[in-house]
Amino acid sequence: MDALNQAIAQISDVLWNSVLLFLLVGTGVYFSVRTRFVQVRKFKTAWNRVFGGFSLKGKKAGKDGMTSFQALATAIAAQVGTGNIAGCATALVSGGPGAIFWMWLAAFFGMATIYGEAYLAQISKRRDESGEVIGGPVYYITHAFKGTFGKALAGFFAVAVILALGFMGNMVQSNSISDAFYTAFSVPKWVMGVIVAVLAAFIFIGGISRIASFTEKVVPVMAALYLVGALVVILINIQHVPSAIASIFICAFRPDAVFGAAAGITVRKAMRYGVARGLFSNEAGMGSTPHAHAIADVENPEDQGEVAMIGVFIDTFVVLTMTALVILSSGVLEEMMSTGVKGTPVAQAAFRTGLKGFGPAFVAICLLFFAFSTIVGWYFFARQNVQYLFGKKAVVPFSLIVVVFVFLGSLLKVDLVWNLSDLFNGLMVIPNLMALIVLAGTVAKAAKGEKVEF
Repeated sequence: MDALNQAIAQISDVLWNSVLLFLLVGTGVYFSVRTRFVQVRKFKTAWNRVFGGFSLKGKKAGKDGMTSFQALATAIAAQVGTGNIAGCATALVSGGPGAIFWMWLAAFFGMATIYGEAYLAQISKRRDESGEVIGGPVYYITHAFKGTFGKALAGFFAVAVILALGFMGNMVQSNSISDAFYTAFSVPKWVMGVIVAVLAAFIFIGGISRIASFTEKVVPVMAALYLVGALVVILINIQHVPSAIASIFICAFRPDAVFGAAAGITVRKAMRYGVARGLFSNEAGMGSTPHAHAIADVENPEDQGEVAMIGVFIDTFVVLTMTALVILSSGVLEEMMSTGVKGTPVAQAAFRTGLKGFGPAFVAICLLFFAFSTIVGWYFFARQNVQYLFGKKAVVPFSLIVVVFVFLGSLLKVDLVWNLSDLFNGLMVIPNLMALIVLAGTVAKAAKGEKVEF
């Protein structure tokens, strides 16, 4: 078992830290050029589109799908997760402050990629046997690649999503919750497991309507709560903020200027950890969030493409950046780098500098919101693919199995499960990017305002 775990970890490491970095960033650059930098040209329009009609209580989602904001909230629910806290902390410890610069760069290009994903998901969506709107990358993959090959590629993608997000990924999220609450409040892990599983079951059983209602209310509240807490810590450590910001840019190109050569941080490491953790956090190009954007009930498909860009912006340029500034201004980074501590404990130590004894508890509470909302979002994405492969009759059994996995994940941190989650997360990216590149011309036309027949 140890040999299998090590082999999977090595494959995953190669996949994420070399192959996918070039593919994901390369696709982002390609889409930026093809769309004439849609993320810049249409940013103001996209921002106004999202927040112009902002509401915590939109219309009830039904057979025609969700509102545009509900779809965005569901996407952000999946995007803003443990990666914004634990992932950011790990990138800083492993890659230094310069990692944040490379996160920003990857997210900038990723905004063009996610525009394409959301647009293609919109124009390829369809209705199931009951008349309910359904969509996701499987449908534009089968359009990009006709015949048996297209169906096989879409099937591979669907299986990878179900395993990576629905099962193993949600075990990882529930484990993060139980760990954080055990550390902060000494709550037994099985107790948190029961609470999270029951809450998940309640939302899952309510279907798309309850998922949309949950995300549109919880996502803005959880983001506001975290940003207020982070802002308090940043203001307390305000004298260190200018040097923290400067270190991000200096260490992106000259890490030794801040930490010295002895720290072992290189430009390559800053790029590797920044880009990898950034893409894993905002999910641009991964093929996950298009499941939510596909069922947005909008007048023009390109409108949802613009809305999707704001999801990446909020995830990386707002939430993740606030975490980085908290850690960098707190002064805990060098100690954590010397001791090798990574993940959530780094963020908890940073928040402790401003919020004192409440710091670790605050991070645990935010992690509950972040990780649980990710469970809901990832369940929904996997559910769409279960329905694609097996029909609507398989949704209820699948939901019950996911609830069991959520409970088990809270009790156990099995390295094999974590590594398998990373591996299948990587594997699902490949067919999605293949289809995106083939259909880039269609996206380019939409970005220019041309009407496209699909």
